[in-house]
Amino acid sequence: DYLTKPFSMTELIARIRAVLRRIRPGLADDRVGHGDIVIDRVAHRVKRAGKEVHLGPTEFRLLDYFMQHPGRVFSREQLLDAVWGSDVYVEARTVDVHVGRLRKALNLPETVDPIRTVRSAGYALDLEG
Repeated sequence: DYLTKPFSMTELIARIRAVLRRIRPGLADDRVGHGDIVIDRVAHRVKRAGKEVHLGPTEFRLLDYFMQHPGRVFSREQLLDAVWGSDVYVEARTVDVHVGRLRKALNLPETVDPIRTVRSAGYALDLEG
């Protein structure tokens, strides 16, 4: 594979994962689970408590980022850089809209809200309470 400069780290990581999948499919970590949420990166599917959850592409990337760092609190700016990229200008309040959509999709009856809002700090994936 080949990348031209300038390139983003997310593109580099995606290409490395693609090469690993082609060489040895077992090496790429494509399924991540935290609590009752399971995300399958290859199939682009999310399940919560065994039920399929339908997410848009941005909400999927946002959940994937949260799943990589469970419990850690991220500010809006950190989420913008990680999910949207540092070379794109998006309002910081856009994160609130997408977190709201993610919450709406993930919150099934009789389940705890997995996204914790930390006042004046940001958001975190926290399934414990």
